[in-house]
Amino acid sequence: MEIRFSLLAFLMLDHEAEEPQLSDWFDPKKRPDVITTTDWLAPIIWEETYNRQVLEKYYKRLNITIGLVVWATGKFTGQYLKQFIQSANKHFMIGHNVIFYILMDDFSRLPPIVLGPLRTFKLLNVLQDKMWKDFNVICMKNLNMYIIEHIQHEVDFLFSMSMNQIFKHDFGVETLGKSVAQLHAWWYFENARNFPYERRSKSAAFIPFGKGDFYYHSAIFGGTPHEVLTFTVEYQKGVIDDIKNELNSTYEHHLNKYFFINKPTKLLSPEYNWDPTFRTPPQIKNIKIVWQPKRI
Repeated sequence: MEIRFSLLAFLMLDHEAEEPQLSDWFDPKKRPDVITTTDWLAPIIWEETYNRQVLEKYYKRLNITIGLVVWATGKFTGQYLKQFIQSANKHFMIGHNVIFYILMDDFSRLPPIVLGPLRTFKLLNVLQDKMWKDFNVICMKNLNMYIIEHIQHEVDFLFSMSMNQIFKHDFGVETLGKSVAQLHAWWYFENARNFPYERRSKSAAFIPFGKGDFYYHSAIFGGTPHEVLTFTVEYQKGVIDDIKNELNSTYEHHLNKYFFINKPTKLLSPEYNWDPTFRTPPQIKNIKIVWQPKRI
């Protein structure tokens, strides 16, 4: 299989394709009403803070491909997945090469899929593991395997998303980065002391009281294939450590611990993943993705 050039290799071949500086496309002063930069100087992407055109010019020159992994399992797969894919086809990385990786445990539940230009999809089987009953562990083991086998050679950036979401507006190249985390809509406007981190000290996901930066949502995370792969490895190590200590912390707790130790290089504001059952505050100006209502 032909191995795709990395962005770094491409830049070495084309010295004119210089990556824009953060100040070329990001202006945190445009949103004084919210936190726009972390303590480690990573941008938090809100509406009005970014100039997408600058980034479009850069990424178009590189002819990038973005992968989107969606986990499609369970009895409501057909209903959720159809809306997710239809909305992603309309709003996710428009004008760029996109591969939707649909991981399913039952292909018979796949709804009809019609995609626009520059986008395709690949069906991947969620392989079960007799050692594990936890769905998230099984998913991350599968994602690890597929990244190593072929995804890393096919895309420059990769997102993993839950299928019970609907894209409402363009989710564009301003979200791309080495390591991308999503701020949780439920907790962004709450006091950090109340964040529901794992507080049991023996857990691999433990974050002490008084520590922690933000509370991240597991429904969306991404970055380069290498960074996503690294998370899948660290998550599995954390789960194994917990089992040794007779603990069972949640997937989201482990994700938050990972980003606490390995600071994300870009954060997405709650505008990129909003719960429509909440009263929408004035800080939320342009909602990119909303949660789908739960089905019983």
